[in-house]
Amino acid sequence: MTPGAPGNRKVAVVGVALSDCGRVDDATPYALHAQAARRALADAGLGREAVDGFASAGLGTLAPIEVAEYLGLRPTWVDSTSVGGSTWEVMAAHAADAIAAGRANAVLLAYGSTARADLRAGRRTANLSFGARGPLQFEVPYGHTLIAKYAMAARRHMHQYGTTLEQLASVAVQARANAAANPEAMFRTPITVDEVLSGPVIADPFTKLHCCIRSDGGAAVLLAAEDLVRDCRTRPVWVLGTGEHVSHTTMSEWTDFTVSPAAESGRLAFGRAGVRPEEIDLAEIYDAFTYMTLVTLEDLGFCEKGEGGAFVELAKGRLTLTGELPVNTDGGGLSAQHPGMRGLFLLVEAVRQLRGEAGDRQVRRAGGRLPQLAVASGTGGWFCSSGTVVLGRG
Repeated sequence: MTPGAPGNRKVAVVGVALSDCGRVDDATPYALHAQAARRALADAGLGREAVDGFASAGLGTLAPIEVAEYLGLRPTWVDSTSVGGSTWEVMAAHAADAIAAGRANAVLLAYGSTARADLRAGRRTANLSFGARGPLQFEVPYGHTLIAKYAMAARRHMHQYGTTLEQLASVAVQARANAAANPEAMFRTPITVDEVLSGPVIADPFTKLHCCIRSDGGAAVLLAAEDLVRDCRTRPVWVLGTGEHVSHTTMSEWTDFTVSPAAESGRLAFGRAGVRPEEIDLAEIYDAFTYMTLVTLEDLGFCEKGEGGAFVELAKGRLTLTGELPVNTDGGGLSAQHPGMRGLFLLVEAVRQLRGEAGDRQVRRAGGRLPQLAVASGTGGWFCSSGTVVLGRG
């Protein structure tokens, strides 16, 4: 096959954007979808007519049909895969495969949520176990909230490998340090390990600052075939490799609480990209809880299993903007924004960093060079699913 032929086309991210984020009391989720989508198309310099593929989840009975109609799109390729927070990395993988195969030319991924505003207005509940059916019904009587499930996994890692509360707290402190350089972050005031540890307990061992914030917001990402790149106004960021994996939904079916499905999705993504973890310049990792960051770093291969605690220690500063492996450079879900399924925000931030468009939080490597390789890894449910995407400038 020649370059550009169906089945052999390279795929790039050509447009990314966020909607208004943080505290957005006067918008609907549809409006946030639309705002992010318009901004992503403008970022790419393409019109709606160029979009022939659309992917969305989390809103409406017939998503993505309802959202596509709201956006004025009539796609010939759609995806509504919904696997929790990793949805967007998984969707990006599906979109890249479709574009490479010639089934679509430009696929728009869009998300919007008013989770914070809805809770404040009493339009929704934070209890995901309410009215549970299927596998969840067997755990609900024992009080297994989503947070408690993550807390159980963290406690197992602490027991098995000696991971400490101070090490977990270091993840939150470094995320906040990164957020301080992000004007779009919801919380930017620096915090200390002692402040994390002394906060109110939410689910042992997690205090409030071990847990993600709740915000409103939306994001959009436009992927396109190499044929369209020349028509875009932005520098392309290439999709080099992807991987996806699902693990469990019932906690008793999870083989090992210290191994997340990112171990498999990461292996696949790195293998398909032909790169090694040590070549990666920065990582955007789903961080609904501090333990999530730690164990995903292990499972992606940035350190050995059981060494995540030592890897993320504050004294080493590895996760900060000037560290050895900057992680969640926008402040992550712990400090920047978390409107629900945050996986799409990881892709937006990774692309901005690779383009050199991250402003005061821009990562620079040795000699002041821009990062060349980034990984975005999303986790869904309670370590139920994982999607990993390797992105590159070249």
